[in-house]
Amino acid sequence: MNVNTLQFDQLCQLNASLAPYSTYEIGGTARHLGQPATTAELVTLLEGSKQKGLGVKWFGMGSNVLFPDQPQDDMLFLSLKRHVELEFSTNRLFVSAGVPMTWLALIGVMTGIQGMDFTYLLPGTMGAGIYMNAKYFKHDISGLLERVYYIDVMHPEKGMQQIGVEQCQYAYKQSIFQQNPWIIVGADLHIGEYTLPEQEQWDEIMREMRESSIASSILPEYFAYYKNWIPRLEAAGYRVPQAFHDVIDDRGGKHHFDHACCGSVFKNNYDFGQPTGKLVDELGLRGTQHGQARISPHHGNFIQNTGGATASDVLHLINLVQEKVDARFGFVPEPEVVIL
Repeated sequence: MNVNTLQFDQLCQLNASLAPYSTYEIGGTARHLGQPATTAELVTLLEGSKQKGLGVKWFGMGSNVLFPDQPQDDMLFLSLKRHVELEFSTNRLFVSAGVPMTWLALIGVMTGIQGMDFTYLLPGTMGAGIYMNAKYFKHDISGLLERVYYIDVMHPEKGMQQIGVEQCQYAYKQSIFQQNPWIIVGADLHIGEYTLPEQEQWDEIMREMRESSIASSILPEYFAYYKNWIPRLEAAGYRVPQAFHDVIDDRGGKHHFDHACCGSVFKNNYDFGQPTGKLVDELGLRGTQHGQARISPHHGNFIQNTGGATASDVLHLINLVQEKVDARFGFVPEPEVVIL
């Protein structure tokens, strides 16, 4: 047994349920689960998995992932929620993959950095947001980026590599990272002037950021925690953007966080001209249930776990929507959720 394999065994958790790592609260028992806190630990896990002949699946908060009911034993599942780092320099902010996207908005308020308000209540981590070009209305994550750092799963020995945002092939919920076996480590954001809080206060902020990142992926708890940041910021003397209140009214009003789910299941087909959720509404599918999975009665593009749903329950409803939309409107909606 070489050093890398020994370190792999120390860093890897055996026989762990994947359900707590997904906002769907769905997933069977993974034979191998890794939670690296640093880039060095990530490389060790990747090199060890290569030596052991394991495939690799990686994720952040699990807010856009449907885990399998019976994970393969020869697969390493990698959660990056513990990889939380921020590094400030002149006109630049490095954000690691495990930083929750909502924290960008909070950091913006506390430092005076502009343009990050739209990330408030975007469920997921920066790595996943960079991977899928997460968006809210007219804003998307790629608009914040300068360069992205990644590790090639096929060649972890090469260490961390980088790519400029202009080479990332960003489009509507698309990126180069969806076409390559690259694990996103973090990214540089181009920022203007900023003012950091006093060191003791900043250390406390970083501590809480790390704790909140590795906390449960249960959506009602997520919503309550970040909603409570508004009075906390106001009590500390910060001006809370109106955008925060607007997103609470929008997403809270649409019951986005009431049940375990992954948000929008399907991408919108802009060539067709109507959001997928409206097409589901026209087909009368809202509220349709299979097992313990249900198409939301409030939003046609959400499939919820009402308690004890399996991946196969959700997949049944995904297939049903695809078949009905294709039959009526002549195209098969593309899933946004990553089905492992």
